[in-house]
Amino acid sequence: MSEPIREGQLLWEPSAEIIKNANLTTFMRWLSAVEGRHFENYEQLWWWSVTEIEDFWFAIWNYFEVVASRQATHILPNRQMPGAVWFPGARLNYAENVIAKMPLDRPVIYYRDEEGPVVEIGKDDLVQQVAALAAALKEMGVKSGDRVVAYLPNIPETIISLLAAASLGAIWSSCSPDFGSRSVLDRFTQIEPTVLIAVDGYRYGGKPFNRLGVVAELQANLPTLKKTILIPLLSDGRAADALAQTVRWSDIQAKQPRLDQLQLTFAQLPFEHPLWVLYSSGTTGLPKPIVQGHGGILLEHVKATALHLDLKKNDRFFWYTSTGWMMWNFIVGGLLSGASIVLYNGSPGYPNMNALWRLAEDIGITYFGTSAAFVSACIKAKIKPNEKFDLNGIRGVGSTGSPLSLAGFQWIYDYVNRHLALESLSGGTDLCTAFVGGARINPIFAGELQGPSLGAKVLAFDEQGKVVLDEVGELVIAEPMPSMPLYFWNDPEMTRYKESYFAMYPGIWRHGDWIKLNKRRGAVIYGRSDSTINRGGIRMGTSEIYQVVESFDEILDSLVIDLSMLEREPFMPMFVVLREGAVLDDELISRIHERIRSEISPRHIPNEIIAIEEIPYTLSGKKMEVPIRKILLGRDVKGAANPGAMRNPQALEFFIKYAGAL
Repeated sequence: MSEPIREGQLLWEPSAEIIKNANLTTFMRWLSAVEGRHFENYEQLWWWSVTEIEDFWFAIWNYFEVVASRQATHILPNRQMPGAVWFPGARLNYAENVIAKMPLDRPVIYYRDEEGPVVEIGKDDLVQQVAALAAALKEMGVKSGDRVVAYLPNIPETIISLLAAASLGAIWSSCSPDFGSRSVLDRFTQIEPTVLIAVDGYRYGGKPFNRLGVVAELQANLPTLKKTILIPLLSDGRAADALAQTVRWSDIQAKQPRLDQLQLTFAQLPFEHPLWVLYSSGTTGLPKPIVQGHGGILLEHVKATALHLDLKKNDRFFWYTSTGWMMWNFIVGGLLSGASIVLYNGSPGYPNMNALWRLAEDIGITYFGTSAAFVSACIKAKIKPNEKFDLNGIRGVGSTGSPLSLAGFQWIYDYVNRHLALESLSGGTDLCTAFVGGARINPIFAGELQGPSLGAKVLAFDEQGKVVLDEVGELVIAEPMPSMPLYFWNDPEMTRYKESYFAMYPGIWRHGDWIKLNKRRGAVIYGRSDSTINRGGIRMGTSEIYQVVESFDEILDSLVIDLSMLEREPFMPMFVVLREGAVLDDELISRIHERIRSEISPRHIPNEIIAIEEIPYTLSGKKMEVPIRKILLGRDVKGAANPGAMRNPQALEFFIKYAGAL
């Protein structure tokens, strides 16, 4: 290993050839030639994109030749947040634009699971399957605005299903099959789906996991379902016969004629017609169903993948993800750049931590997307992948999910390759993108994200709403972006929406992360400033965990704190108050773990469970998650919690002592 690096140390600079051929440079040349706008560097381009936002997003529309049956009457009549309405009057379809960009001369999708060979899917085959499924969904009564939901892993059929639903104007939503039934129902019951597409099970870490029981439970508790489509991954598919109103995927595909007899059509929809529902949770209530639109996601993802990730037509774009994480939606957006995408279904650590690096060599991945947690696991496993595999074709590595440590930066350059651009990204489910991240024409410094993305006016605010530089503040977005949520499902007055993003700074989006921006606009993310739990990129509300834990007879109350933060190993302790006479022994801890595993997800099992006397509460009866998190991360108690605003200030004493032992 090379000498230890320090924060802010220069790690990589783009060569003259990289700058010349970068998509950002090509875009700036186009702006100069066609729009008469001249920019010498990324900083100038970014500033224009966040001050003249209407002109910038119209330029994105034109430069990437968005397919639309009707042009907009305006770009953005009013810049207000929330409530910005983009491109009124336009008519388009997300799926039509994705399919239009797919390459004809090479595979669109490369796919592999833990045990099988690489599968290549070309455009003709993929479009045929999309058309067949779209025709079947029509026969099932699915129409524009209906919800089609998926309980599927990261397989090609999931992408085919999304595109088929979107082609009709139906609204998509997905959960990974490692989610327990409670987590899935908490999400899907809110949006009242018409069709469920599911697997009979999945394999992970070399083991099969049968999910037919969960599928039956979903059917029984989703009364609006008309049909279920079953994809057998563990069996021959006969299990579909025992499920109500269920057809096999293979039967649907076999039933339809070839593409020359079955033309795929696309519903022409308003720019803000709902495309999909993602979920982000808070401290109370059910997960928030975030609705995003066809046009906003289309513009954001083509901008992000082409201009920021620098994806080109010959690239093979990979991100390790599940269908329960927004990065799955993002990798589908990679098709808008004209690149091929790479899907992997299985454990990143099976049979060992070299699995994904072997995949990179076998397929020739050129952009390798991962998480800080995976990089940390590679470091712990002491692997050196570039000594076993040819990874010189990787020109970019993206890392997200949580802040990437200095050790992570160093490991990538030491043991993957020294010539790639390491783009640490930060964003969120809420906008389904990274709004701080890569710019291929700029240098890369250790521990830093290169800066705010185009069209994203990212700033750091202090508690009074003043911009701060070179100090940690709240990450805010000060101008509207097209992929901001249209609304939350079943939130007609937008009450939850406004509380989630605009309660602290009216009219300014407050994201819930701590960020420090320096004078060159390099950024360091310091983790969540709110209490949302982010484990492996999957955000889960504490309320979902409390429901499970507090259902035990032995437990009166609970508090869970996510301590993931820069330069610290992810750690999530849980504190429980026991009923009189109950004992927190290994048997109870094991039952808690198993219940969270089965009803929430394996990612959200706490690292430690500790019995305490009482949970700290505010005078208004809210658990003090954020103040306790600040204390456990080393903040001064006076700056973290106000005892005068507490119902039980003595409860702080335990956490002060516990923080000292961390």
